[in-house]
Amino acid sequence: MAGITNADFLNKVIPYGFDVATLGGYSLDAPTIEASKKIIERGRKEFDFPLDEIFSHIESEVASIKKIHSDVKVSANVRATTPQPIIEVGKIKDLDVVEINCHCRQDEILAIGCGQEMLKRADFGDFISQVVNNVDCEVSVKIRANVDDVDTLKIACIIDDAGADYLHVDAMKKGVFDADYNLLREICNNVQIQVIGNNSVNSKLNAEKMIATGVNGFSIARGVISGNLDFNLSDF
Repeated sequence: MAGITNADFLNKVIPYGFDVATLGGYSLDAPTIEASKKIIERGRKEFDFPLDEIFSHIESEVASIKKIHSDVKVSANVRATTPQPIIEVGKIKDLDVVEINCHCRQDEILAIGCGQEMLKRADFGDFISQVVNNVDCEVSVKIRANVDDVDTLKIACIIDDAGADYLHVDAMKKGVFDADYNLLREICNNVQIQVIGNNSVNSKLNAEKMIATGVNGFSIARGVISGNLDFNLSDF
């Protein structure tokens, strides 16, 4: 997903039935931007913008989508070591959702306590609450499931209690080439927040299995990028 979910790409795929389009993920502060540079140096695609450009870039990308698809919600997936840069993005004109990245597992991001390492922060709930209470848009939190030493259900409940609008769950399970549907079902049965399921939605069968867990929706990235989906989003 990194390096391709920009406005040009999203404007091309939105007409296939998406009601939310997510930009990013973007690094917003000095530590995360430096980590992104290290990721690029080892050959992985990654968004890379300096501090004095990143916020205006996101604003421009949002405007590019809204100009063509005014009825679609636009989300920006972002990461930072403190809430303030995320709050700044959450005040961008016409941005509908700011999504806090607690999902990335690149070593350079983990080393600075971001991505899925965020799930281990003692102040995790307060971090989310600070963003929720100070932005002009909705808030989503994207997490990776089944991270070592992390109780995913407990994390889901913390995010729910913190007041976020959406919980976006990459229902990954080590050693399994499919989503952890049982975990998604457990989460949906224990939170009030809107749950978005993610992972392995690359066929109509898997999409149906995802919906059957009780999620409010599902997200697709690699399946769309590859062009190998065997179903229409209008089917759901």
